[in-house]
Amino acid sequence: MNNDEILADILRGAVDVISREELGKKLSSGKKLRVKFGADPTSRDLHIGHSVVLSKLRQFQDLGHTVVLIIGDFTAQVGDPSGRDSTRPVLDHETVANNAKTYTEQAFKVLDPEKTEISFNSEWLKPFLSNPAVGVSEFLVTAKNVTISRLLEREDFRARMKAETPVSLLEIFYPVFQGYDSVAVKADIELGGQDQIFNLLMGRDLQKLNGQEPQVVMTMPLLLGIDGERKMSKSYGNYVALNDLPNDMYGKIMSVSDALMYSYYELLTSEDLAAVKAGHPMEAKKKLAGLITARYHGSEQAASARDHFEQVFSRKELPEDMEVFRAEKAGKLSSLMVAAGLAKGMNEARRLIDQGAVRLDGEKLSEDVVFEPRDCVLQVGRRQFRKIEK
Repeated sequence: MNNDEILADILRGAVDVISREELGKKLSSGKKLRVKFGADPTSRDLHIGHSVVLSKLRQFQDLGHTVVLIIGDFTAQVGDPSGRDSTRPVLDHETVANNAKTYTEQAFKVLDPEKTEISFNSEWLKPFLSNPAVGVSEFLVTAKNVTISRLLEREDFRARMKAETPVSLLEIFYPVFQGYDSVAVKADIELGGQDQIFNLLMGRDLQKLNGQEPQVVMTMPLLLGIDGERKMSKSYGNYVALNDLPNDMYGKIMSVSDALMYSYYELLTSEDLAAVKAGHPMEAKKKLAGLITARYHGSEQAASARDHFEQVFSRKELPEDMEVFRAEKAGKLSSLMVAAGLAKGMNEARRLIDQGAVRLDGEKLSEDVVFEPRDCVLQVGRRQFRKIEK
């Protein structure tokens, strides 16, 4: 491809580009560019919403450039306020460290490991606060050039203050911390979701203050979660994880609305959207679920997941490969659900029962009954089954 074709391919699907002219110059310079993306390990999983940006990063790698993947082990403990109407829960270091362990492995489901640098932003941010001799002077030089009025330009901050919802000092600092990541790794380009535009522009500002050429900023559309209401987020629990098992991944995609399905086609595949819309919605959804499952698990596993889905949900049959759980004593059904791995805790188990999401031998339950051990099938939601044996 010539330079114009390369630029057009890179820009496809982007929401914000600051600036197109700068991006064109960088792409045609012949320089191996450093393309930055950061992810805070607030959960153990990356999800397919991240893959919108990861796939764009892979395009840069296929052109010979280097992706700098920043694991935000420091910023995860601060909490990104982007798009939030309340303060995120504070995560402790141990939780963040455990969550970060699988991030690299998951990202490499999309990225080329040979063209990826991995960094943890605690390497340069922690000294700012924990070792004055090393970092505090540099931080003060940076901080004194960032005005409070600039930080309070953020729409989410203004909305929260108008609603008299607290905004913490750490949240105010978050854009500065993320922006300094760009200085630390000397980024040429930074990608993120469209809700990240303020943080990404802060990186440009801080690079200028530190005598660096400012990065080009590119944002990609936010993928709605499978609930169709809010952006896909680990915090909201409405996500499809890159590490989901094939049957779970396929089933979650099949649960989305038709309108959301077409949005997923547009953002997650290269399929002709007009041709997809011309076909039957159910077949289109099965194809989408198969495409996404095959991307992360292979075509054989995707075909098996489709067979499983059709067996269980289309023909209303029980799956053949149900996990077995042995119930040895009587107790509340909610306790059995937790013990069998069908709920993370008692509160979640009771909520699922109240929502009518729990069936015992096909019968929907509406209250947390006492379960007497017997051979039966316990089902939670549309995809989770346990064969209970006494």
